[in-house]
Amino acid sequence: MKNLLKGAVAIVAVFFSTQFANAQQKLGHINFAEIIQSTSDYKTAEGQLKTLSDGKTKEIQDMVTIYQTKQKEANDKLRNRSEANKETVDPEINKLGQELQDIQSRIQTAQQAAQEELGKKEDELITPIQRKVAEAVSVVSKEKGMAYVFDISSTNIPYFQGGEDLTAAVKTKLGISATAAPTAPAKK
Repeated sequence: MKNLLKGAVAIVAVFFSTQFANAQQKLGHINFAEIIQSTSDYKTAEGQLKTLSDGKTKEIQDMVTIYQTKQKEANDKLRNRSEANKETVDPEINKLGQELQDIQSRIQTAQQAAQEELGKKEDELITPIQRKVAEAVSVVSKEKGMAYVFDISSTNIPYFQGGEDLTAAVKTKLGISATAAPTAPAKK
């Protein structure tokens, strides 16, 4: 009986020491978006994306200007149409109507192509930055003995208090000033 009691005490001691060790696990958090937006690579990528976006916007705006000019021309012909000139004006109006449909179709195609190209370029430029930051987060987390690190910028964490904020340490690991302000994302 005495051995059985000693065995039970040993099991309970192991159980509590395991529970205590688990309770000692370190938690931390980062602001992943802030870190990414603080990198010089991100600032460069944002500049490239803005240049590409501005170019695509100008292309589409030029097409819209042509559309508006043709539309005004068609409206003027409609206003000046009479019984006397309808045989010559109606084919011109029909031709302008077809041109307007063609231009409108090209505008829609250009808008879709621009969105796709911008999306691909953003992936091409931002994905390596995300990978680099994720690797730095992993290194810093291991160095600090973290069991869990939460991203407070995107994960649905309605409340957090405590834990260690690793944002500054990750920025430092990436060679960024710990107090560097993130770059505001460019408007597309």
